[in-house]
Amino acid sequence: MQSKKLVLGFSGGLDTTYCALYLSKEKGYEVHSVIVNTGGFTQDELKAVEQHAYSLGVKTHTTIDAVKSYYERIVKFLIYGNVLKNNTYPLSVSAERLSQAVHIAEHAKALHAVAVAHGSTGAGNDQVRFDMIFNIMIPGVEIITPIRDLSLSREAEIAYLKEQGVEMNFEKAAYSINKGLWGTSVGGKETLQSKGLLPEEAWPTPVTKIGTEELAIHFEKGEINSVNNQHFTHPAEAIQYIQSIAGGYGIGRDIHVGDTIIGIKGRVGFEAAAPMIILKAHHALEKHVLTKWQLSWKDQLAQFYGNWLHEGQIMDPVMRDIEAFLLHSQEQVTGTVSVQLMPYRFQVIGIESPYDLMSSKFGKYGEMNSGWTGQDVRGFSKIFGNQTAIYHHIKSEAND
Repeated sequence: MQSKKLVLGFSGGLDTTYCALYLSKEKGYEVHSVIVNTGGFTQDELKAVEQHAYSLGVKTHTTIDAVKSYYERIVKFLIYGNVLKNNTYPLSVSAERLSQAVHIAEHAKALHAVAVAHGSTGAGNDQVRFDMIFNIMIPGVEIITPIRDLSLSREAEIAYLKEQGVEMNFEKAAYSINKGLWGTSVGGKETLQSKGLLPEEAWPTPVTKIGTEELAIHFEKGEINSVNNQHFTHPAEAIQYIQSIAGGYGIGRDIHVGDTIIGIKGRVGFEAAAPMIILKAHHALEKHVLTKWQLSWKDQLAQFYGNWLHEGQIMDPVMRDIEAFLLHSQEQVTGTVSVQLMPYRFQVIGIESPYDLMSSKFGKYGEMNSGWTGQDVRGFSKIFGNQTAIYHHIKSEAND
């Protein structure tokens, strides 16, 4: 009898632990677990997840290092577009889930699996993101979601696992934390209602730094290649380096309120020191080196890109079109941005770039100019407002 190969996206938590055991023991699948690391796990943690997976009887367990591919496929375009959902949230978890879903689908395809599974419940956005990617990338492969399909409670999952002799920490943490390259989400009782701040102990990165510190972030065609003259072989390493410096200041803490894919409002806390600093620094540089219409169209396209990405539509071909625009827009986004770090906040000091359009060669705003005369401006002003002047003149005559 041909084995029923199933690939399970596995984190080692309660839900995916239940899925691994239930799908092999009760449903007879040959379970192949896979964890996709997008920057949220240490090597020791990944090893512990692997050992836990094999203790549950999986046939194989695979660890995929997706940090750099996550950056290349998604994060760099979020930087190019200065994407902040609702002007607040750097899409930490939503972008991460798409990277994970793509890698899980690729793994299922490579193993010729007949089914793929994930541990999402029926209450959030992730179920839609995973399902859509799987339906598009591996059509015909059955999608199985035991927690959602069986409407299981946490208590029911724990009872089953204890019956099966599984040993793990069943205590529910007071706060749900999801860490990755592009930020960390924090959920708790305070985020389940419309009012309330997360307490200090909820934040995974404690505030340990006082005083001020300056960062010099160098961008080359929109990508970071050095920080404080320390060069990196890949921009993902620069992001992690900035996080290691800025995280201790408590920078990038906030609560995002937004619209979920399934039509309800959601509230989640997050800390994202590096993403917030990078996005603001990159945007400051762009304001100096891009024209007003480049900036205008980038804002419009990037807002759509961020919203569509959040809703799981990374495979839509329009996303490749927008990415091509964003990539081309970075041709002159080269320069160094100076940022001052302080407890709980930061300030962009300024930029230095060979492409700075604020060059004094052509004048200083409000002071002097060398590219035109006062008479040029007098004539320009008359022509520039000519159609509006005609409109008001005709309207006035018609109303007399």
